[in-house]
Amino acid sequence: MTDGLPMAVPDPALPSRVRIHEVGPRDGLQNEKTVVPVEVKAEFIRRLAAAGLTTVEATSFVRPEWVPQLADAEQLMPMLDGVPARLPVLVPNRRGLDRALALGVREIAVFASVTESFAKANLNRTVDESLEMFAPVVSTAREAGATVRGYLSMCFGDPWEGAVPVERVTRVARRLLDLGCDELSLGDTIGVATPGHVTAVLAALGAAGVPAERLAVHFHDTYGQALANTLAALRYGVTTVDASAGGLGGCPYAKSATGNLATEDLLWMLNGLGIDTGVDLGLLTATSVWMAERLGRPSPSRTVRALSPQES
Repeated sequence: MTDGLPMAVPDPALPSRVRIHEVGPRDGLQNEKTVVPVEVKAEFIRRLAAAGLTTVEATSFVRPEWVPQLADAEQLMPMLDGVPARLPVLVPNRRGLDRALALGVREIAVFASVTESFAKANLNRTVDESLEMFAPVVSTAREAGATVRGYLSMCFGDPWEGAVPVERVTRVARRLLDLGCDELSLGDTIGVATPGHVTAVLAALGAAGVPAERLAVHFHDTYGQALANTLAALRYGVTTVDASAGGLGGCPYAKSATGNLATEDLLWMLNGLGIDTGVDLGLLTATSVWMAERLGRPSPSRTVRALSPQES
C-alpha cells in the first residue's frame, strides 16, 4: 500500500465513526458451490477479528439441506471461543434459535422479506406468516438475554415483483421493531438501489418512527452502486454498514443477486473520508487474499486487487 493513501479528507456532514458488520463467513460462504472446511472457516473468522472487525457474523443455524455450506454450525462455534469480536448468527426459526442458545450464542438475527414473492421462495410463507413465525423466536431470544437483528430483504427491488413500494418497507420494518428487534438491516438483495432511493426509504422509515441509529444497510454491487448507496446512508446518519471481506456472497434464493459490498472497498472509502472503523486495511486485504487462495479464485474486490497485484 502506498503511504498516505487514500488521503483523508473528512466531511463534517458524515459520522465520525462507522461500525462494519462483517458478513463474509455467513452471507459470503453460504453461496459457495463447494463446502469450505470448518477449520478454514474458523481461521477466517479469527483473521477477520485480528484485522480489527468487531462484529463478524459467524454462521447460520439452518437445516443442512437448505444451506449445506453452513451445516457445521455446531462444530464451528466452539472453535471460536476467545475470538475478540461479537459473533452473531442467523436463525430461521425456533429450532435454529434453540440450537444457537444451547451453544451460548447471545446475538442472533432473523431474515424477513419485504415482498411476498421472496417470502415464498425463501421461507415458503407469506410476509405476515413469516413475521408471526419470528415473534416467538425474537421474544425467546430476548428472554434469554440475546440481542436480535432483523434483516429486511428486497427493500429496493424484487426479481419477480420489480419495484417495491416504500411504504411496504416501512410496514415490515415497524413490525420487526415492534416484535423486539434491536437493529434492522435494510437489504438491497439484488443490487438495484440508487442513492435517491436509499434516501427516500430512510426518510420514510424516520417518519414512521424508525431512527437511523437502529438501522444498518446491506448493499449488493450488481450495478456498481453499493458505495454510492452507502454514502447516501451515511449522510442520513446511518452508522452501521454490512460488508463482506473480499466481496464474497450473494443469495441462494435470488439468482440475480451478485456479491456483497466488499469490506475492503468500503474501508478504502471510509479511510478517505477520515471515518474511524478500527479496521486495518492491510491485514484485512491479506485475509481476503488468503481466503481467495482457498476458494481457488481471485477476490472480486477492486481494492484487494489493487493492493495485491498477484491477485489480478
